[in-house]
Amino acid sequence: MKAKEIREMSLKDLEERIETEKQNLSVTKMNHVISPLDNTSVIAKSRRDIARMITILEERKKAENK
Repeated sequence: MKAKEIREMSLKDLEERIETEKQNLSVTKMNHVISPLDNTSVIAKSRRDIARMITILEERKKAENK
């Protein structure tokens, strides 16, 4: 997911998406432990997307508090 797409989302949608992605990452990791994934870069990509969303969310919260 691109940063531009994330910035277009509302705060509520962004928070919900972060929680959903965290759950999906957890499931993916568990599946990888049980049966190795063909493409393990999916885990790293997911982690980066979550971090990107959290960063943008924090930026918005700081901007609102000013």
